[in-house]
Amino acid sequence: MKIAIASDHAALALKSELREWLIEQGHEVADLGPESAESVDYPDFGYLLASVVAEGTVDRGVALCGSGLGISMAANRNPAVRCALVSEPLSASLAREHNDANIIAMGARLTGSDMAKACLAAFLDTEFAGGRHQRRVDKLSNPS
Repeated sequence: MKIAIASDHAALALKSELREWLIEQGHEVADLGPESAESVDYPDFGYLLASVVAEGTVDRGVALCGSGLGISMAANRNPAVRCALVSEPLSASLAREHNDANIIAMGARLTGSDMAKACLAAFLDTEFAGGRHQRRVDKLSNPS
């Protein structure tokens, strides 16, 4: 699977760890930055991540910031994105199964690396159930 990952400065260490873990799992990873711990604005990276996911350049995305809140809000401004902020594997799995989430968001200050890996594994291993969920997912991109 091809996965894009982006963060702000607060989540740089977690982004690096998850990027390496994803590569070890056999995934192709596009690291969208940042590359240093210098302060950056999370919306810039959330918008960039959302655009590559929406374009279909990658299969899924991983969004990280201090709390996960800001970058998930930025990513969700793109109507083709369904970014789910999670802190444990069940939510990650349900976000895929019921909501066809295409980006997972986590907070580096709130979620340890082992839990982040467990959430990411659940997110990547779960397929969208479709069926009755499809019409609801369709309404997320087309609310009228």
